Amino acid sequence: ATGKLQRIGLAAKLGLGYGMSGIEKLTALVGPAFAKEMFFTARRFTSAEALAMGLVNRVVPTEALANSVMELAGTIAGNAPLTVNSTKFIINESVKANAERDLAKCDAMVAACFASEDYVEGRRAFLEKRPPQFKGR
Repeated sequence: ATGKLQRIGLAAKLGLGYGMSGIEKLTALVGPAFAKEMFFTARRFTSAEALAMGLVNRVVPTEALANSVMELAGTIAGNAPLTVNSTKFIINESVKANAERDLAKCDAMVAACFASEDYVEGRRAFLEKRPPQFKGR
């Protein structure tokens, strides 16, 4: 995110225009007030400000960053891959204009989750009170 934020600042400092697509994405993320402040002031924001704006999910001390990233990645990796992949796709589709969304693929991905071995394993593991062993099928 830092590289993109620095480019936002460059636009105002160099007299560059910033296209609708980029501004629309940023405004959807942080809201119009923060988007205006970012573009109008071209200043760098602190990690606390980025957290308050919704640009980042969390802020951790530098020395805890590697462990925090590995813990988050491990948590994601321990979940059902078909569910994670379908949710990622559907969230990305949800921010598109209605006419551009591939709703049939969204529905197919959800159906594939329910028809998967991982769904059976997840329910079984829950009932047996043990961690699931997902295989992505």
